[in-house]
Amino acid sequence: MNTKNNTVIISGGTAGIGLELAKLFAEYGNKVIITGRTKERLDKALQLLPGAIGIQCDISKPEDTGALIREIEMKHGEVNILINNAGAAHVYNLLTENINAEEKAREEMLTNYLSIIRLNEKLLPLLQAQKESAIVNVSSVVAYVPGKLATYSASKAALHSYTQSLRIALDKIASTVKVFELMPPLVDTEFSAPIGGQNGIPASEVATRFMQGFRENELEIRVGKTEDIYHSYLSNPAEALKMMNQDSK
Repeated sequence: MNTKNNTVIISGGTAGIGLELAKLFAEYGNKVIITGRTKERLDKALQLLPGAIGIQCDISKPEDTGALIREIEMKHGEVNILINNAGAAHVYNLLTENINAEEKAREEMLTNYLSIIRLNEKLLPLLQAQKESAIVNVSSVVAYVPGKLATYSASKAALHSYTQSLRIALDKIASTVKVFELMPPLVDTEFSAPIGGQNGIPASEVATRFMQGFRENELEIRVGKTEDIYHSYLSNPAEALKMMNQDSK
């Protein structure tokens, strides 16, 4: 994929991996559009992204997604890269009584999986009209092997499966849309702080590795320890599960 002269939209682009991706795409001379749930976070992020465009949007809400699509079609019809980075996660023990696990899992599945399907479906006609385009779904190492966040892991596993199916479907019609999956390990972000994110790699490292894989058409971009977990998963699934949950009680 060409990493220059694109128009890129990044959901959840106000912090963490999304913000670092936005910075790199901007540095490479692309038109960058980011979305965020609140105006405050958007304004703060845009101070770090000269020339970028911010659109307030909660992709878990159908009405917000509809408004986003209309604005893109009217003002940014040349969009050719969609990066689905917005996410939700809850830290809790499945065995704790009255934890409302179903409610937490529902929010994670809606944001991390179902909302992405909706946004991809709505934007696909525009992407397919471009000479070269891409969908990037940001999943996680837990798409292969579940970690401490059980229902979050399940939502990322669902996203991984869907990503593969979407790629196959588009390949069958020789579409110009390539489907990538970015699979980071633990990353040091505000998002991951509750699970020891300070022990993870910098978000900037994830963005740099992504750009390398994106340029080389590496459809599953496994960052850092994700590569190790992936190979362990292929050779010894039980050992991979142990590696991912070695500190669990």
